[in-house]
Amino acid sequence: MDNLISLDTTDLVLCLGMIGMAIALSLWQKLELEKQLAYSAVRSLMQLIAVGYILNIVFAIDNWLVVLGILVMMITIASIVTRNRIDKKLQGLLPVVFLSIISSSAFTLGYVILLILQPDKWYEPRYLIPLAGMLFGNAMNGASLAGDRFLNAVNQNRLEIETHLCLGATAKQAISPYQKEAIRTGLIPTLNNMVVIGLVSLPGMFTGQVLGGSDPLDAASYQIMILFAIVLANLISTILVTEGIYKRLFNQDSQLIG
Repeated sequence: MDNLISLDTTDLVLCLGMIGMAIALSLWQKLELEKQLAYSAVRSLMQLIAVGYILNIVFAIDNWLVVLGILVMMITIASIVTRNRIDKKLQGLLPVVFLSIISSSAFTLGYVILLILQPDKWYEPRYLIPLAGMLFGNAMNGASLAGDRFLNAVNQNRLEIETHLCLGATAKQAISPYQKEAIRTGLIPTLNNMVVIGLVSLPGMFTGQVLGGSDPLDAASYQIMILFAIVLANLISTILVTEGIYKRLFNQDSQLIG
């Protein structure tokens, strides 16, 4: 395999040229996306370069406390973003989101690290941090979609839910169809991706490994592992988030509140 072609500062400047063309197209079509494109590009550029430097330091230190510190920071940011995407008014939602993402990701990561990869050190940062980042990001998106869909469905069908309660249904029975539909919604992007992966789209991890010089079959194996891990983490996180929201929508007398 050929060695990886390194990108220098000039190459990164040329990369910015693509954003420049996107901004020009936005101006031409009067989409009013110029500021958003420029802001997002600058922010992502700075964040990714900073992450590159930070991970170089973390890999060099090779200490489990440092690795866990990085993971806690990542999951805290993911939880705050998820909580704000779902509903800023619902009380007690942040702990629910945090525990849902960390539980789903920790279980899945433990399975992958301890049973599949089995590195010499369980906290090997070269494996743990990238894998955790992918799981956190996907669990965040799944939980956001499921939580938002669940709350919207409840708000739009309050009369029907209260009717079921009046007819003797339990709170869980009255809310169950909307919770199941919300969980399905949270899994839709992942399931859609699984259907076309390798046929229409080549995912980032697979592409990155091939560009880095890995054998395509090895890259495919890693991508299969990641894809199935994402499915499990997403499903667990959406179930836990919707369950946490459900418990905050009813009082002790099984009455719908809010």
